[in-house]
Amino acid sequence: MKNTPLYEVRPINNLKEMLNSSVELYGNKPAFLAKPKEGGEYKPILFKEYKADVDAFGTALISLGLKGKRIALIGENRYEWSISYLAVLNGTGIIVPLDKELPKNEIANLLTRSKANAIIFTGSKRDDIKDIARELNTVDFYIDMDAVEDDETVMSFGKLLKKGHELVKNGDRSFIDAEIDNEAMNILLFTSGTTDTSKAVMLSHKNICANLMAMCQMVYIDDKDIFLSVLPIHHTYECTCGFLCQLYRGCTVAYCEGLRHIPKNLAESKATMMLGVPLIFEAMYKRIWDQASKSGLDKKLRTGIKISNLLRKFGIDITKKLFAQVHNSLGGHVRLFISGAAGIDPLVSKGFRDLGIPLIQGYGLTECAPIVALNRDIYYKDDAAGLPLPGVEVKIDHPDADGVGEIIAKGPNVMLGYYEDEKATSKALKNGWFHTGDLGYIDSDGFVHITGREKDVIVTKNGKNIYPEEIETLLNRSDYIKESLVYGKMEEGSDEVTVAAEIIPDMEKIQAEFNISSIEDKRVREIIQNEVKAVNKKLVTYKYVKEFQLREKEFAKTTTKKIKRYLERKQ
Repeated sequence: MKNTPLYEVRPINNLKEMLNSSVELYGNKPAFLAKPKEGGEYKPILFKEYKADVDAFGTALISLGLKGKRIALIGENRYEWSISYLAVLNGTGIIVPLDKELPKNEIANLLTRSKANAIIFTGSKRDDIKDIARELNTVDFYIDMDAVEDDETVMSFGKLLKKGHELVKNGDRSFIDAEIDNEAMNILLFTSGTTDTSKAVMLSHKNICANLMAMCQMVYIDDKDIFLSVLPIHHTYECTCGFLCQLYRGCTVAYCEGLRHIPKNLAESKATMMLGVPLIFEAMYKRIWDQASKSGLDKKLRTGIKISNLLRKFGIDITKKLFAQVHNSLGGHVRLFISGAAGIDPLVSKGFRDLGIPLIQGYGLTECAPIVALNRDIYYKDDAAGLPLPGVEVKIDHPDADGVGEIIAKGPNVMLGYYEDEKATSKALKNGWFHTGDLGYIDSDGFVHITGREKDVIVTKNGKNIYPEEIETLLNRSDYIKESLVYGKMEEGSDEVTVAAEIIPDMEKIQAEFNISSIEDKRVREIIQNEVKAVNKKLVTYKYVKEFQLREKEFAKTTTKKIKRYLERKQ
């Protein structure tokens, strides 16, 4: 396993070359499955149709005078977003993807910071964008994906696309023949956070293409795969790994209608793979066991897993037949789940694999386009972030006695720098090495392990390091705990730091088992207190959770469902 050869991939230098070669190879197969009407049936859109739309829309943008300009893009995961992205990147200008969850004032701020000349948006953002248009005089064009006609403020995406097709038909090759500078800043991505704390990451075609080729050498993906696109596509994790990767390998992307529609959309699209974040997969895994428990089949399921794992040692795999009900509940075609954005509980990864659905995780950052390390589909460790990608060097900077230090990375995927922020760039990039701010170690097999964020580590009076994520993983395994946030708290009248936690009880589970409907009921605290005690027994003394608070309100999260620790601890 350790010396298993990498998968072969075709070389690409930029995304224009990638799309052109993919159309030559896969032109008559579906690139996308989209739903023209909400709740309707998936409609296939062929690779050659997609390229024609990209060429047409790019030509139309150039006809507006947007050659070499910055164009912002905001909206839900949908076909028009995908057209816009490559129509800008493959010959028009610089793309600035924005988070659709941002409030109006932050969208305006980022449009100003990025010096955007145009913005393409979905109908759901129309009111906000029209308000912004009245305040900003720097944006020249507002293009609405859902507008049927132009008005005094916005242009219709559909009409502009149609105009582009006519221009191409009449011989306009301004976009089609445009040359790409592989190493120039083509993508401007804002990291999660408020507009005051977010940084603008500068990426190039070279960064993205290096990441695509390396990633596909690690995990086998081909033109028979169908990916369900669930995560916000403006984020580089979903954009690179759940959209561009699929175009590169000839897969089909099916757009999910929302988190609650995942099981239905997996079945409708016959999806074979899905990218997700720990929160999604952990919730899915809990649901499987909750349903088994409710129907009295949990003991039978555990017995089946033992039998199946024993047979696997002899090369016999009967998981699909033995756990058909579980597979069918997830669409019946899933062959691989991939988790990222944060560390997943190793028991969840192993749990899915025991049921015959492999789940691997990777590690990345926006600044690395984004993948740094990835578990292979044929060589993995459930408690590791993965192996460094081919062509990417990973080192531990200033490791302590346990080998833990800051993870730093070097390779063709590493960003050009932070836009208009030399101070932050020089702090993050030193001699070509990107300093991630994450702590971890590399084991004897070369796997990268993440222990936590440098700024989140709790340091005791005696100099011991406590990683909140380790304790949160144990707390979140409880059936009665939905989520937790662990932090260090200074004891009154001393300089000693103790471990504290904010815990959101799973009131649905507690109500079902104990007939308790209110978090104010003192029995809820007793239930959680017992769970905390059970976790403490698994920890060394200095890591014990000494106090906790219960809360009903969900933690503030990024669009990739990571808790905004800095925001929560400010409150």
